[in-house]
Amino acid sequence: MMGKLFWILMFIPFTSYSQGENSTWLMGSASNQAVFKGRITFDSTTYIYNKEFRKMPFSGTEATISDRNGNFLMSSNGVWIANATNDTMLNGGGLNPGTGVNSNPNGLMFPYANVFLPFPGDTNKYVLFHHTAVSNGVSYPVYELLYSLVDITLDNGLGGVISKNDTALKDTLNWGIGACKHANGRDWWVVMQKDKSDDVISLLLTPLGITHVTSQKLNVPAAYYNVSNLVFSRNGEMFSYYRFDTTTHASTVQLLNFDRCNGVFSNPRVIPMTTSSYLWGLSFSPNDQYLYANTSGLVFQINVNTLQVDTVATYDGYCYQYNPNVSLCTTFFNQYLAANGKIYITSGGSVQHIHEMNYPDSAGVACDLQQHAIFLDMFNFRAVPNHPNYHLGPVIGSICDSLSVGQEEYYSQIQNFQISPNPLKDGPLQIMYLLPQNFPGLFEVYDLNGKIIYQQKLPPWSSMQSINLPSLRAGLYSCVIRSGGSVVSRKLLKM
Repeated sequence: MMGKLFWILMFIPFTSYSQGENSTWLMGSASNQAVFKGRITFDSTTYIYNKEFRKMPFSGTEATISDRNGNFLMSSNGVWIANATNDTMLNGGGLNPGTGVNSNPNGLMFPYANVFLPFPGDTNKYVLFHHTAVSNGVSYPVYELLYSLVDITLDNGLGGVISKNDTALKDTLNWGIGACKHANGRDWWVVMQKDKSDDVISLLLTPLGITHVTSQKLNVPAAYYNVSNLVFSRNGEMFSYYRFDTTTHASTVQLLNFDRCNGVFSNPRVIPMTTSSYLWGLSFSPNDQYLYANTSGLVFQINVNTLQVDTVATYDGYCYQYNPNVSLCTTFFNQYLAANGKIYITSGGSVQHIHEMNYPDSAGVACDLQQHAIFLDMFNFRAVPNHPNYHLGPVIGSICDSLSVGQEEYYSQIQNFQISPNPLKDGPLQIMYLLPQNFPGLFEVYDLNGKIIYQQKLPPWSSMQSINLPSLRAGLYSCVIRSGGSVVSRKLLKM
């Protein structure tokens, strides 16, 4: 029998509760409010998909955020901000004024063009970084990165925009915004890519606002008119984007190291991918060992240690026959690493299926990409949320990990365990907890004889779950969680 007792979570498919800031993906491109749209709510092992009537459609640009307990707060399609009821947030209209929104009033087309971040040091405020693009006669560059500030306490807790369309930086930029936690575990690095250059421009968001903006050459080939999501690994130590050569039509993936303390990129690696195709999606695996990229017809896996590239999927030609006159071809487009540890891929056109990669931490075809695996029964077009790793903690022992006395102790042990209901009669248990930062966990349930009843691995960024335990007799049980050398336990009484 274990010396201390703790209980935490597990999950079985389709009985889920949301968790964390990245728990919600809103889907659907129909501008007509009377046409169904969709919502996927994730926890660390599975998801629930529901169709819904909703005002906001998405065409490429999508930001969503929930609170730390998984309660949905707001969304934006680059044109306006919606609150938790999916109505226009107080003062939430009029984002990105100009021709980009005027031409796309039902949602901007630019992938990864906005992102919600919790405002450092203020749990009532959130920042939306956002951009649009306008034609220069050759392409559609971005000329400024904007930001808007939300106070979630306004309008009876539905939130209100208290400043809007403020300029964070001005330059000629490519599409896409990337974000990563600073090494202190509180502040945020926000990055964009300069057009016709190998420069990345970084700004730091602190409790004082944007404290500085810097530009760094990456010593890789320059990117012209680039359309790429800018992704950081889950541990924040790597950064990647893709590049299309407008002369040769070849595509490469750029992989660099990143220092979360000073914001410096280093050790550039240029990985050849295709000789004639554009790349559309890019994401790291949950364990950061692999990087996935795709064209419309191929999905590649890159081993970040060896730089070996394997083709793990080829588009199977599937087209959904929506009616006798409409066939919806489900190719590959944007990628999204969700809170359940799986990667989802949308399509370049408005379709009714998405692809699901079940084991992205596995090498080669064992990653198990199931094409058109999820039937949405409504039209979805390209858009995926731009969710950084909201749960990334400080770099323990770093010179930047100096927010407060005791910070290291706080992040090196399991914290904030809550369980309800206890005693348990029927139904699922709801669990809240905080793992040691950047460490996975292991959850175990024991009976009074020390026999293990259940065991489940916990992702390092998980913080809330629900579990339907196997049938238990009335009595006392020990629930234990282990992570990063820390063990915490609770007693669970089954009635």
